[in-house]
Amino acid sequence: MTRRTVPAPPAESNGSLGEPRAVVGHYTPLFRRVAALNAAVVIGACVVTILVLSPKKLHSFAASEAIVLAAALALVVLINLVLLRRALRPLEALTALARKVDLTRPGQRVPVGGYQSEVTELATTFNEMLARLENERRDATRRVLAAQERERLRIAQELHDEVGQTLTAVLLQLGRSARQADPRLEAELLETQETARASLEDVRRISRELRPEALDDLGLTSALVALTERFSQGAGLKVRRDVDRELPQLSEEAELVIYRVAQEALTNVARHSGSDTAELTLTRSNGGLTLRVLDDGEGFDPYSGEGGGLRGMRERAVLVGAQLAVMRRPSGGTEVRLRMPLGAAAS
Repeated sequence: MTRRTVPAPPAESNGSLGEPRAVVGHYTPLFRRVAALNAAVVIGACVVTILVLSPKKLHSFAASEAIVLAAALALVVLINLVLLRRALRPLEALTALARKVDLTRPGQRVPVGGYQSEVTELATTFNEMLARLENERRDATRRVLAAQERERLRIAQELHDEVGQTLTAVLLQLGRSARQADPRLEAELLETQETARASLEDVRRISRELRPEALDDLGLTSALVALTERFSQGAGLKVRRDVDRELPQLSEEAELVIYRVAQEALTNVARHSGSDTAELTLTRSNGGLTLRVLDDGEGFDPYSGEGGGLRGMRERAVLVGAQLAVMRRPSGGTEVRLRMPLGAAAS
């Protein structure tokens, strides 16, 4: 039976590429078809051989002879099944991996044994294709994220330099006007001045979120301290932090990945966890850096699918060869863990 494509009412996503995937109808696996065909050929060959060499023997089998023949046929079929399973195992593994492969989780490969055949050649070619796709996706993601960071920096500078300076001038002018106005108008001008001051603080906050000045000027440790303090003040989230003082020299890209993952993880805690406390740690151990963001909130549902924020963290982790894990804690809550090898993070 061959494959057939049937219409699916809701299109099913293929996971890594996010495009609709046609639903494949049921069919008999290749292993069963080939095994059944080989068994039929073996049995037919035995019958034909008996008919040609000794036609009368077919009707005069003794019980012992029938048992020996049946055992021999069973042994031949069993050996055939073992050899077929060994030969077709890479093809079955390839099919299973192709249905669930996700390029944001690199390193997934089809196991290829020492038995050489067209099937193992296909599996090897598929693995090489996955490696090329991962490299191309990594390069494309690097270009996209670099463009995003440049645009963030441009917008942050414009907000700080143009909108911020304009609002500062408005504040000064309102203050002068309030001092020269009558008491009734002075109260209104002072209220307007406070509104403008709040708007200026919002502009500065948005500018810092778009491109953290502390990361560019003071380094990763100071940027993480400023990030946790900002969440404590703005979102009411009490963040306990533990950052190693002696961090290795990191590349600019690695520092940005760590900062953005921490920022997105704390944002998810503040918005979705229902917890008012979180913990952020950045430690060096076993030849790598480990960033952990923990909370004691509602926890992460692995069956609810990944949102844009989580996929964005995975894509950033891939850029520097890091591994990202999001898991439910045994005691309740969620843990986001980013493990970055020092060789990939070094500047």
